[in-house]
Amino acid sequence: MLKGKAALVTGSTSGIGLGIAEAFAKEGAHIVLNGLGRPDDIEALRARIAGEFRVTVRYDGADMTRPDTIESMMRKAVAEFGAVDVLVNNAGIQHVAPVDEFPPEQWNAIIAINLVASFHTIRLALPAMKKRKWGRIINIASAHALVASPYKSAYVAAKHGVAGLTKAVALEVAEQGITVNAICPGYVRTPLVEKQIPDTAKARGITEEQVVRDVLLAAQSTRQFVTIGQVASLARYLASDDAASITGAILPVDGGWTAH
Repeated sequence: MLKGKAALVTGSTSGIGLGIAEAFAKEGAHIVLNGLGRPDDIEALRARIAGEFRVTVRYDGADMTRPDTIESMMRKAVAEFGAVDVLVNNAGIQHVAPVDEFPPEQWNAIIAINLVASFHTIRLALPAMKKRKWGRIINIASAHALVASPYKSAYVAAKHGVAGLTKAVALEVAEQGITVNAICPGYVRTPLVEKQIPDTAKARGITEEQVVRDVLLAAQSTRQFVTIGQVASLARYLASDDAASITGAILPVDGGWTAH
């Protein structure tokens, strides 16, 4: 399905991004990984994916708060592969605090990584996609692109912005063989979610066990975490030719959270 195409996935050294990168590699796509981690661990991960799926795998440590490093990453990927055929904007951070106590530096970082970075990767990927008359842009938003939760003002604002960006770009490129969609997962037990459990417990004055039971899973009608594999499967479908008529869609994978 994706054999010979190149996919760049931001925030792909762990969690959802890694699951998506592996799903694409399994379909024959060459991969550009991006994210945090110890150099030795990242190299072992890169080599494992390349060996297991017999594809080219590169790593770029671009800082997603810095437009200059994002531009360098995108230009290197296009130079090597001719285009970033599939772009997945997945990198994200979170901070939980009441808005009147929210550190401005945390607000700025969340908006930069969760929203502004996607603008930069998209604008830099589109010229080569347009030349090939084919491209897939998949933004990993969140159920928080559709609904809000207290103490997450920056994250909710950023993810609502991702939904709007997705729709606007989808309309701009709809006649050029390029689709742009957003996947909106509910709670997935990733490192990002694990880190916010104690912060949420502190903000709400409850235990971490209560956070999982009464805050996270209470929002999801299934009372189960969404799995990385479920999100990766939808991304794989959106990257396929079968999904050519799906564009500008904001697609929840949230155990019924946003159906309320």
